[in-house]
Amino acid sequence: MPAKKKPRYSIRSPRAWPAWCAIGIGWLVARLPVSALFALGRGIGTLTYHLAPSRRRIAETNIALCFPELSEKERCKLVLTNLVHTATGTIELLIPWLNPERDLSGKIEMHGVEHYENARAEGRGVLVLAAHFTTLDIISQPLARLGTFDVMYRYNKNPVWEWLQVNGRKRYFDGVIERQDTRQVRRRLKAGRTIWYAADQDYGRRHSVFAPFFGVPAATITATARFARLNGSPVVMMTTSRDLERQRWRVTFHPALRGFPSGDDLEDATRTNELIEAFIRLQPEQYLWVHRRFKTRPTGAPGVY
Repeated sequence: MPAKKKPRYSIRSPRAWPAWCAIGIGWLVARLPVSALFALGRGIGTLTYHLAPSRRRIAETNIALCFPELSEKERCKLVLTNLVHTATGTIELLIPWLNPERDLSGKIEMHGVEHYENARAEGRGVLVLAAHFTTLDIISQPLARLGTFDVMYRYNKNPVWEWLQVNGRKRYFDGVIERQDTRQVRRRLKAGRTIWYAADQDYGRRHSVFAPFFGVPAATITATARFARLNGSPVVMMTTSRDLERQRWRVTFHPALRGFPSGDDLEDATRTNELIEAFIRLQPEQYLWVHRRFKTRPTGAPGVY
């Protein structure tokens, strides 16, 4: 098991006070009507577009690389809409983390649950493969009701945010597993549990291969196939979306992948990237483009950010 990471400072330190003030504001926001949350997301997303050039440029770079066929005007419109969805998603996660008793089940549509149940019935654990759409945490409540769900996450250096994301997710999931704790993943899959796992971020060269993502070589972790091999666990793709007009969310489980893993890390990484890319193309405005997906470059290739 990896050594427990040490925070840069205590959550009781004066350095943490601004973060606690932000959480206090978030506690109030989490009690607003959904219509007000969406309006707030539109406002903050629009301000981000105009007042946060560093984040906007990351999204602009990613979208230009992945959608070269778009005109400059079309790309600008997509970036603006994406930042609105990103801001809305950040506001949304305050509900499950800071107002967990609030029931949004009437606004979340679940589709294809039979695919998940069929995979679960095999008794070898299930790896639910997801991507970083901007709707990640708002769907925690309905997923928890399916039972035996655990979730993987990435450690945050800010101790208050780390405390919030871990404890917020523990309200729904028995296991909140730091991504490097593969021993815990193995143990839980062998116990027949479900691991919810997003495999589309750049974690560097270690344990990664360069697989095409929208035609661009992207450092893609090989852990998806490795986790699937641990217990012969089926892999079920899960996609999520938000309807800004209807103020609803949608969760869709897809049939378990066949012939996965293949035994070839590059082939498997290419396949998962293709799956994620296909769903992004259906709703490109809802993907987390502010992440530096192409930060790690092949040897000799120039940086893009």
